[in-house]
Amino acid sequence: MAIPTATTKMPGFSDFKLSLNKKTAPLVEQLVEHADALRCHVSRGDAGERLIDLGSSVEGGLEAGRKLSEICMGGLGQVAITNTSGLDNWPWAVAVSSSNPVISCLASQYGGWTMSDDATGFFALGSGPARALSRKEELFEELGYVDTHTSGALVIEGDKAPPSSLAQRVAEDCHIKPENLTILFAPTGSLAGTVQIGARVLEVALHKAHALGFPLEHIVDGTGVAPLAPPTPDFIQAMGRTNDGIIFAGRVQIFVRDTDAAAQKLAEQLPSSASKDFGRPFAEIFSAVDGDFYKIDPMLFSPAKVTVSNLDSGKSFHAGKTAPDLVDASFR
Repeated sequence: MAIPTATTKMPGFSDFKLSLNKKTAPLVEQLVEHADALRCHVSRGDAGERLIDLGSSVEGGLEAGRKLSEICMGGLGQVAITNTSGLDNWPWAVAVSSSNPVISCLASQYGGWTMSDDATGFFALGSGPARALSRKEELFEELGYVDTHTSGALVIEGDKAPPSSLAQRVAEDCHIKPENLTILFAPTGSLAGTVQIGARVLEVALHKAHALGFPLEHIVDGTGVAPLAPPTPDFIQAMGRTNDGIIFAGRVQIFVRDTDAAAQKLAEQLPSSASKDFGRPFAEIFSAVDGDFYKIDPMLFSPAKVTVSNLDSGKSFHAGKTAPDLVDASFR
């Protein structure tokens, strides 16, 4: 299959009229209302933007991370902390599902908005529903999805929020007032951060399906689970653990409507074991390429095991394998 070009329109998504940011707004307000109980801190930046710290200068917590994950999915995903990881030593897991996985995962949760500020040296990848307001990425031309709303929520994986000058530009790109922009942030190694990254187990599968050229409009539903990585203050180790949890123990089931041949091919290509880099802890791979993400095989970023169920035929196809020993080595 050919990978879609930037001008390809995905049938169906241009007709998806639900606003991700409108859907998410009540979830953001609930988080603000219960910020103290969730050990989060709410403040305002110099441009008027609202900032929610879920784990940098505050403790945050697992529940804060669960709520952050549902916000990141644009209100179209359900996230739970369960004991269904399938691992004896690390039974607790982040389980996620969405009845609108392409919009929820790719138009909202995916960290595709590159933002930087030369004056302060700030750099981050933005995720969350505000991406669909700005539509700065070519991906939105492919999806054909457009969101309009008076407020927006942006999620940053990091220990600080963007400077207010950058927040001002983000609001302008989203066509909203700065005071109606909420920026939520949590470090990778925090309690909230480790949950929201584990909740990306379905998103990485959707992103890889897109990279493989599978027709996104043929993906109907999806669910996934990844072990809850223990937090650590060491950034490289935290990044390694959260990625290893998905790569070596993440499990996803995707429901599609297509031919059995296409469904089987997708199942065979999706697991992380299809990558040449599979088998080594992520932190080790990252160090070997001197911290250059672009030197890592992008096909590695996917769940360990995948089931693709074809709704048209009733047949399911399985591929991939978990690696509990590698998870143990990473998490301990």
